[in-house]
Parts: sequence; structure tokens; C-alpha cells
Amino acid sequence: MRRAWRSSVAYVAGALLLTAGAAAQDWTTLGNDAQRSGWMRSSPKISIQSVQTPDFQMLWRHDLDTEPRGESSLTAPVLLDFLISHKGFRSLAFLGAADGSVFAIDTDLDRREWSRHFGVGEQYPAPKPGCPGGMTASLSRPTVAALPSLGGFTGPRRRSPGFSGVGDPNAGAVTLKKDEPARPSRPADAPKRSTRVQAPQGRVLRGLSVVYAVTPDGKLRTMLVSNGYDHEPPMPFLPANAKAVGLMVVDGVAYAATTGGCGGAPDGVWAVDTETGKVSSWKSGAAVAGLDGFSMGPDGTLYAATADGRVVALEAKTLKIKAEHKGSDAYVSAPMVIDYDDQDYLAVARKDGSIVLFQGASLSGGPIGRTPGEPGAFSSDALATWRDASDVTWVLAARNGIEAFKMVEKNGKPSLEPAWKADIASPLAPIVVDNVVFAASGKGAAVLHALEGTTGKGLWTSGQSIAAPAAQTGLTAGPNTVYLATRDGALYAFGFPIEH
Repeated sequence: MRRAWRSSVAYVAGALLLTAGAAAQDWTTLGNDAQRSGWMRSSPKISIQSVQTPDFQMLWRHDLDTEPRGESSLTAPVLLDFLISHKGFRSLAFLGAADGSVFAIDTDLDRREWSRHFGVGEQYPAPKPGCPGGMTASLSRPTVAALPSLGGFTGPRRRSPGFSGVGDPNAGAVTLKKDEPARPSRPADAPKRSTRVQAPQGRVLRGLSVVYAVTPDGKLRTMLVSNGYDHEPPMPFLPANAKAVGLMVVDGVAYAATTGGCGGAPDGVWAVDTETGKVSSWKSGAAVAGLDGFSMGPDGTLYAATADGRVVALEAKTLKIKAEHKGSDAYVSAPMVIDYDDQDYLAVARKDGSIVLFQGASLSGGPIGRTPGEPGAFSSDALATWRDASDVTWVLAARNGIEAFKMVEKNGKPSLEPAWKADIASPLAPIVVDNVVFAASGKGAAVLHALEGTTGKGLWTSGQSIAAPAAQTGLTAGPNTVYLATRDGALYAFGFPIEH
């Protein structure tokens, strides 16, 4: 009865969000979506023109009472842009800290909404290289495997907003037919785009009122977004003191990767059913690559890469191996899923500085393309992808600067063609908001850059407004704002001022 009541509350909350017109796409997990694209499809305010105006500026810096542990400090925030609560309407950012703290920040008012502390005391080992201990995985809100729509919110059983024609007699309710102009035929050499409609997603709206964390004791915490209270009792998930990365919750199953052998935890990918508490795992036998650990295709397949040169496809929930390819060099990023020509492709960064391209459906057959290498070049979560208004698909890489590639056809197969490069020192993985690329330097006091997505032209920088190096978990974007956490325990917001 208790669980059924909570499910009903979650569905009512979802209905309220939809009724209120909340169409914004929330950044719910590391990399924004299950594919780890780093792409916010649309924004009401951020554009190539608007970021060049004085209105785009640093909005606030919020200092959090926390200390880094080794290389670990703050996690990248996840967002809820539209919460209806007893306090009125709220826009919230949720982030974790290495000392086991969880914070909720009202992003409109730059105000602490609530905080929880799950403690790193004497029972936790001191940090050491590669094993910082404490809280290492970014938080997550419920996410869907389906590709986000260009309009933002992805509801159940469709990829984008739907409509219907005038109904036939006795065929149900009638709505007005959408009047669309005839579409011109596409030229044979036009860029490939995806037109597929995703398979139904069960429980899409379930849990919109919660945020998840993996605490230092390895348990999965499910907290109410409004006040941080436990929505469910803590659930055993990972070994205590493991270095967890890439937390994602899809269709009632939480996923995370462990790496580095920290706390005696075997490296691999883990899943726990939030209904039953059943834990499954895939042991990789080598370090799992990337700070996000894995990605998920629209069909629910998980993809991971390892430091011994393997790329694997895993079943959702059970984590049984569906396909595997063994290469000759170590991978340094998780596979990123690219939606191109109605198919799933994977881009993975390698230690030799190259980007390897796979077709998801034929992973075992090996790579279909590779860029030239630049040894020692990549940051940990190096890649992002987006599609411009001309249907050109882009891949961005943090590789001795920010480098952009176009997806093009060569010899009947997709390949990556170099397009432009921006000199940014040791950059974090870039993100894209509409057609604007945001990237931050990773050495010294961070500088945030805005670049024009198709040319790499510099549009704006944060100058000297950031006082410390960036936290390595990267950037996050809301509808009108870009967020960056720093190693001194601060969260910065850049965007457009609002009237309070």
C-alpha cells in the first residue's frame, strides 16, 4: 500500500508538471541524458547572439561548506527546472561533495534549499591516488533511455510532442488536424538525420519527485527533491568505499560503475532494481574507462569500455554481455551513443589520442572508423555530440583543446571529418546548448568559454571571475544557465539575470 501510494504521488507530480507547461529538458544525469551526449537540445535564452550581449554574465557563486578528498571535490549538479511545492515554484540544482554531503540549491535565488550529510568519518580510509573515498559519483534524477526530443521533455511512448488528425466516427476523441506544409524531398547528399520514434518507455514519469545518490557506505539513497528526506530506506548497492562513477536511474533500475579497485570493489558496472533491491553486476577485470563509466542506447543497451581495450554491450538490468570487441589499446572515455541515420553509433576515446567509431548493432565486428591519434591528449570524459539546424551531426572532443568533427559518409560508412579546433588549456569535456559550445579550462583558475558550434569562433569568456580550478566532473546546463563546480567547494552560475 505504501509503495502504491508513493507511485500515485509521483504520477500526480508528473501530471502537475505537464499541466503547468514544464517543457524544459532537465539535465538529469552526468552528460545530460542516457546517451551521455552533453547536449541541451534547446534553450529559451541561450543562443549565438545572446551570449555575446552584456546580459550574459556570472549570476552568482555559492560556497558550500565542504572539503575535497584527494582529486575528488564537488560533483556536477543535476537539475530540476520546475518544482511545485508548498514553497511555490522552484528551480533546483542537486550536487554531492566528497565528504558525503548532498546539497540542493535554489538556482533562481542563489539560496540553500536543504542539505544532508552522510559522513566520512574514521570508518572511511584516508584518500590515496586513484581512490579518494567519500562520495565520488554525481547524483541522478530519473532518466529515460529514449532520445530526448528537440523540444525538450520526453514523455511516455513518444520521442517528441504528438498530435492527431480529425477522428473517424466512433474512433474516440477528436482533435484539430495539424496543418503542415509539404516537405521538400531531401537531396541525395544531404546530411543523415534520425527520424525514428522510440519504443515505449515504461514508468517514464515515475519518481520525478526524487533525487538519487550513492553514499560512501555504498548504499543508494532516494531523497525527496523538496526537502531531502528519505523517500525509501537506504538500499544496499555497491561495496563500501568503492570509487563509484556515472550513477544513472532508468525505468526503476539504478546503474553505476566502479573503477580503480577502491575499497576492494571489483571494477565493473552494477545495477540494482529499486523495487526489489536485487543487485546485478558485470565484472570488467580492468579499469572501467571514463568519469561517466557507461552510456545507454535508446533500446536500453548499456555500453562500457575498459583500460585493457574492450568495448562491451550489456543487457539492461541483468548486465549480461550482448556483444564485445577487444582492441589493441586502452580506452579513456566511456562510449558515447550517437543517433545518426536511424541507427546507434558509438564514439570512444583511446589512450593513443584517437577516437574510435563503432556501429552499435555490429559491435563485435570492430570499428568502422578512427581519427588520427595525439598521445596523452584526452581528458577523462572527453566527448560530446550534437546536431545543427542543417542536420549535420557533430562530435566534440577535449583533446589538447576543443576539437570538432563532422559525421560524414566515406565509402558507404560514417566517419569523423575534422572541422575546427579551439585552443583551450587542458579542457573539461564540452557541452552544447542549442548551437553554443561551452568548455572550461582544466588548469589553474578555470575560465569558461562559449564558442559558435559550427565554426569554433569565440563568443564569450568568463575572464577572471572564477577563483579556482574546475571540478573534474564537468559542466551542466539549465534552460538559461550554465553551471560549473570548482575544487574549492563553490558552484558558479552563468546566464541571464531574472527579476525576483
